[in-house]
Amino acid sequence: MTRLLRPACAAGALTLLLAGCQLFPSGGPGQHTIRAGTALTVPVSQAYGGTWTVSNLPAWANVSRPSGSGDIVFTLTVNRGAGVPVNATATGLAGTLSVSWKGRDGRSGVTKWPITALNYRLTGQITSSATVQGTQVQMRSTAPMTTTPAARGVIVTYRDGTIQAKSHGGVSAERALNTLRAGGIAVRRAEPLGARSALLRVAATDRAIAALKADPQVLSVTENAVMRPQATLAAPVVPTDQFAPLQWTYRMLGYPAVWRDMATTPYTRPVTVAVIDSGVRYDHPDLQGRLWRSGEGALDVLDAQVDAQGTGNGDGDGPDTDPTDPRTPGRTLGSHGTHVTGIIAARWGDNGATPDCATCSTTGVIGATNTSNVKVLPIRAIDADGNTDVAQVAVSVRYAAGLPVVLGGKTYTSPHAAQVINLSLGGEISAATAKPMCDAVADAVAAGSLVIVAAGNGYGETPYYPAACDGAVAVAAVTLSGASAPRRATYSNAYTQVQLAAPGGTDYFQNPTYYNGATWDPQGDGSPEPFVDSVLSTGWDYVKNLPNYEVESGTSQATPQVSALAALLISKGVTTGAAATLERLKATATDLGPGGRDSATGFGMINAAAALGAPAISDTLGLRLQDDRGRAFQPPLDAMGRFTAYVGEGTFRVIAGRDRDGNGVYGEVSEPRRERQAILGPDATTADVGELTPQ
Repeated sequence: MTRLLRPACAAGALTLLLAGCQLFPSGGPGQHTIRAGTALTVPVSQAYGGTWTVSNLPAWANVSRPSGSGDIVFTLTVNRGAGVPVNATATGLAGTLSVSWKGRDGRSGVTKWPITALNYRLTGQITSSATVQGTQVQMRSTAPMTTTPAARGVIVTYRDGTIQAKSHGGVSAERALNTLRAGGIAVRRAEPLGARSALLRVAATDRAIAALKADPQVLSVTENAVMRPQATLAAPVVPTDQFAPLQWTYRMLGYPAVWRDMATTPYTRPVTVAVIDSGVRYDHPDLQGRLWRSGEGALDVLDAQVDAQGTGNGDGDGPDTDPTDPRTPGRTLGSHGTHVTGIIAARWGDNGATPDCATCSTTGVIGATNTSNVKVLPIRAIDADGNTDVAQVAVSVRYAAGLPVVLGGKTYTSPHAAQVINLSLGGEISAATAKPMCDAVADAVAAGSLVIVAAGNGYGETPYYPAACDGAVAVAAVTLSGASAPRRATYSNAYTQVQLAAPGGTDYFQNPTYYNGATWDPQGDGSPEPFVDSVLSTGWDYVKNLPNYEVESGTSQATPQVSALAALLISKGVTTGAAATLERLKATATDLGPGGRDSATGFGMINAAAALGAPAISDTLGLRLQDDRGRAFQPPLDAMGRFTAYVGEGTFRVIAGRDRDGNGVYGEVSEPRRERQAILGPDATTADVGELTPQ
């Protein structure tokens, strides 16, 4: 505990005063080192007579009282998990805080106080003979699948055909038998393997092999080794579209394995995904042939409102069957609906873009649904300013489900009722205000649609609607962490109605990350840069009025990935109906954070490879370490598979597993795994989880 210090020195004892009591001619507080050790909280106090403010704390520390006058007194709380690096190799944390002060004499300044804290120690070992995170390791193994059985005898081959194995009745190789028996070596029997070879059922000891090799007529003696059938790994499908290497989210969900499955297994059942959004750009080359068009169910539900600038909702012609996201005077923002649609259905390969299109690519990006029989039904409910309302969303949901709606005195009924409805929209409104939307969601569910909705980007725990409606599937966003497990995106709302999560990308503006490993050359000058962990998809340049490709992050980008996988489950015939599809999505999700469902990621991140039963495309062994706050760490493994992680307080899930879908996440559903739990804190500063062998 840090004590309150007060000067108590005689005025004449100048030497003692300077050495022991710290005079501060400036009038500010003196130097103070706060050593937390293994504690979570530390009381701090120092005598002072002026005003003070504590600021510039490291991310892993906060104080109970950030300012005051008189003695500096506060409690420092250490949140180690926020300061532990991804590799968890730092034994402790070190930083400083600033004390800004103003003395009674009017003088002021800033004093920096060092802060230190010790991390907690977690150890264990992964045992198996396998490739671990790219390094071949030799480890002792208790796993039956890696145990090498004893040889089943020895095979002897002679130099010429004079030593024949008798084939009538019993089998023998008399010379070999006599050789072993003469050496006092018992042989159960000998069996012919051809004119010059025989199998001797004898223990493959050095003594038996040496006795046979001593015969000058013997050409070779080998063990009769036991072999096992080896699993054949399928080759992942790697798209060749220009910007596909930047679309890391598909790799995270195991789509290279899914697309291999799609190449050999028909995904032929027709599925419609309704995208209720800002409309779409039908003229984007990457969306050609992937959308229902005017006369096929596409709809714009917006009224013909016109503002003082003559723009209003963008097209000014009221409800109709053209949901094109329009160009309006001064519009610069891209097309949200086009971006969402591309995540689901952007076409692969040559898209037919003409050379005179300056912002076009002849191949562009890819969508999840690839060659499957999935099409998007665009429904325009968000205007050119990015706004919609409760009534417009309610009408759109009912229409998407195939129910009749009345707009401008005219009845509209979609000829393609959507099995999956995507809503990458929402707002912080009350349940009472949202009731008309929730009633529409209930009607859509009753009609057989699966309604999938963005959980919201509010950085908090407030439910957003319509995601929080009964019957809706609220989708949170995760992003790359630098470890083998992704983490909840900081902007993604967490509340009890959240059911699933999918990659939504990094917080591009506040804390961008670059873990995906891809690079790009934005200037085209041969100077590649790391590509941010955001979601790349189809877009529109409203300044040039030309197609482009845009990077966005949010639960809006996570939601269409869930919608795409739901559509593929139905198209392949893995599931039929909304309820069964949702259960499959939940049952195969990768659980993140604390075990079981939680408010941050629901049942976990969707796993396309597991959900669709895709073939294995990899088989590596590794460690997944997660805490109960959804943070992920990746301590290094030594040559024996042992690890030591220095982490913060909390409950930790230690998962040893294999990665069969090539996404670098070990021990997901349908993959071999072994899991143990450890609880660390001031009362338990070390833990050893022992050996973990995935099975």
